[in-house]
Amino acid sequence: MVLNSGQRETDVLDRVTVRLLEEAERPEFDRCLEAEHYLASSALVGETLRYVAELDGEWVALLTFSAAALHLKARERWIGWTPRQRARRLGLVVNNSRFLVRPERHRYPNLASRVLGLCLRRLSANWQERWGHPVLVVESFVDESQYRGTCYRACGFEDVGATAGFGRARRDFYQAHGEPKQLYLRELRPRARNRLRQARLPEALALHEAAVTGPCPFRAPALESLLERFGALPDPRRGHGLRHRQRFVLACAAVCTLMGACGYRAFENTCKKFTQRQLRALGSQPNEADGRYDPPSDSTFQRVLSRRDAGPVATLIGGWLAEQEIGALAQLAVDGKVLRGSGRHDGKPL
Repeated sequence: MVLNSGQRETDVLDRVTVRLLEEAERPEFDRCLEAEHYLASSALVGETLRYVAELDGEWVALLTFSAAALHLKARERWIGWTPRQRARRLGLVVNNSRFLVRPERHRYPNLASRVLGLCLRRLSANWQERWGHPVLVVESFVDESQYRGTCYRACGFEDVGATAGFGRARRDFYQAHGEPKQLYLRELRPRARNRLRQARLPEALALHEAAVTGPCPFRAPALESLLERFGALPDPRRGHGLRHRQRFVLACAAVCTLMGACGYRAFENTCKKFTQRQLRALGSQPNEADGRYDPPSDSTFQRVLSRRDAGPVATLIGGWLAEQEIGALAQLAVDGKVLRGSGRHDGKPL
């Protein structure tokens, strides 16, 4: 792909188009990333979108957007949100996880910024259509030993500093890889980061936040004391093969309810957010295969809770809550009371 001698670069860039990848094109898309991108991987995590940029019908760039990194000190400072806000609003941040420009960059000096700009204009609307909610902020990591991040700065990204040089190895375990990268951030809407740190989101965004439970507001010692209380209840189950003890399942159900989960499947999904230390404090037994602590399944919650009288369980939880720090309970409505004058957009008070 070479520019004709009498052809200006602006004329070529005006013919560049960007579109979402079609499912039938996925194998070729993945093959190109694995063969030509410096990370040599097409694996993505969480919600994702894949784009191709074309010039006269030929692919000239490939881009992917996927779930944001869980923890980034520079990003948290840039946005200014609390840990609880980060946990519940992280889905409104998206990561530009792959960006491959296929022709040699010296032939098309402005191609990367042109393609990236076209993607950013449609990203939030495409995300809304595919995943049911918009995105407000885009992040990207740049390995400055190979690239200078020029196209990101040209598209309005801000260089907020280097990462610590750790990579996620397991759900809650990170390994040092010794290759810190520069973190670039950009708002997709004016004052987007102000919205992410404000106490109450606009109605359209609040609906998304309401569907996200967590994070768990209790530390391991408090969870251990809850486990002790449930240990006093007799377990009606009998026989071999009981993987999870009753007190562990009840403790998990109680904490999940306080975090906003409702229903057996929601309990299972919320428990998956607990750290290994929290699961151990709640009474999980180590897995014989790898020694890790696993949360109960939705069917386990159903079997245990369907056999328990709610009265004694509620009494134990109420007594335990009365002993906890008020800071941990500030966001929890436990006994049905509401805050006077706190009517929300949906008509329900806090």
